Amino acid sequence: MPTNKAKATKLDLIAEVSRSTGLTQSETKIAVEELLSVVVEELKGGNTIELRGFGTFFSKMRKARPARNPKTGEVIPLAKRFVPLFKYAGELKKRISSKPADKALAR
Repeated sequence: MPTNKAKATKLDLIAEVSRSTGLTQSETKIAVEELLSVVVEELKGGNTIELRGFGTFFSKMRKARPARNPKTGEVIPLAKRFVPLFKYAGELKKRISSKPADKALAR
């Protein structure tokens, strides 16, 4: 995984899961892609996904409001819409704050 202040990509996650599980990267990619697909479909359906000890994915309706284009100053109306949100679990917060950043995924 990338070191502190670097971002991990989906490819990095696939490689790490593949290494730690012994599955091939192709098998791991299929599993990760399917997991993400299921999360998206559940959120589109208005459902909540709770992963105990990790967090909860949910969607929330945002009200319609006027917005402003920062370049032109033009007012643009934004329609009401659903936005995806994530609320982390207390256990995740504890695990992250109690371990050094480079060992965050190590168990």
